Amino acid sequence: MTTDPGIKLLIVDDLPENLLALEASIRDDGYSIHQASSGEQALALLLEHDFALAILDVQMPGMNGFELAELIRGMARTRHLPIVFVSAAGKELDYAFKGYENGAVDFLHKPLDAYVVKSKVQVFADLYRQRTEQRRQLAALEESRRYQQALVSELQTAQVELKRALQMRDEFMSMVAHELRTPLSVLAMEVRVRQHQVAAGSATFFAPENLSKMFERDQRQVRSLTRLIDDMLDVSQIQHGKLSIRRARCDLGAMLRRVVSEVQGQRGDVPISLKVDNVDLLGEWDEFRLEQVVVNLLTNALRYGAGKPIRVELAQLPGAAAIRVSDQGVGIAPEDRTRVFDQFVRVGERLRTSGLGLGLYITKQLVEAHGGTISVESSLGEGSTFSVALPTVAAEALPAFGSAKAA
Repeated sequence: MTTDPGIKLLIVDDLPENLLALEASIRDDGYSIHQASSGEQALALLLEHDFALAILDVQMPGMNGFELAELIRGMARTRHLPIVFVSAAGKELDYAFKGYENGAVDFLHKPLDAYVVKSKVQVFADLYRQRTEQRRQLAALEESRRYQQALVSELQTAQVELKRALQMRDEFMSMVAHELRTPLSVLAMEVRVRQHQVAAGSATFFAPENLSKMFERDQRQVRSLTRLIDDMLDVSQIQHGKLSIRRARCDLGAMLRRVVSEVQGQRGDVPISLKVDNVDLLGEWDEFRLEQVVVNLLTNALRYGAGKPIRVELAQLPGAAAIRVSDQGVGIAPEDRTRVFDQFVRVGERLRTSGLGLGLYITKQLVEAHGGTISVESSLGEGSTFSVALPTVAAEALPAFGSAKAA
């Protein structure tokens, strides 16, 4: 016969010899048997263990078996516990009826027949196993249902994200086509005009002063194309985790002077002022990438600054260098400030601005790759200030900085 130590049985009788006899009749089946000599002891055990069956002697002093059964049926924990009564009384119908009325599922009559006892216990043990297995299966089904619901939710989320990604891709390709077409169209038109002038033999058209202007226009369009391509390459590297940062000794003051001077030379119509608190602000940074950061912020300020003066500041903070770029333009609405650093976002689309909406996204990635932070303060109609904080390395800890300072 298969034994199961996990099956717990409760036997209750006020006479020790009866408990020993009852346990002896079922001990060989390997059950975990708990004895109680009173109703109070039985209730304490019922609160501590989960029993498959309770075998109660009816005639006990104090709390008899019927009273104990009534209490068992009144507790939520034991309401469905099978109860078998043991009695030396006769098999009168009214006595049995009272037992069933108090929750009995069967009766055992003294003197006990060991074979009958074993058979009845085996039946209830099997029923307990079946109930336990059913509960386990129901719990497994419920867990499977929750898991399937979670999968469905993940699939729905993935579907929404995929739909958004496809929409962003289509919008991105449309923007790329538009942004590339503009400089290419200008270059193509310039080529046709020059071909026409060559065919007409116009020497005046190709005079040195005109050639200089032609080259300047060509360079402007080539820079525009190069910038678009560089932005797309940077985004690809960022998304694939291949963005490289090559740290070296860098003087932020010298770098800012150079970049501001170059940008000012290209856009002489907008004044750009530079304030540097510390001319020897040194650190271990990727100078090329920080140039990208400053150029992107200046380009953004020029694009949305309404042609008003732009201010660039460099200051030293405790353990960090701070770069601020401020404009006096259209500003950014509060609801747009949280997404201004996302890909393909152009919060000034109402102004018909150019660009792919990648500049600030790339800038944020480059700053964070240096362990820094970037934030924006803005008011509609009053302009915006972008602040970059870069962790510094103490100048004393660096080797001698040999490059010449910009004047």
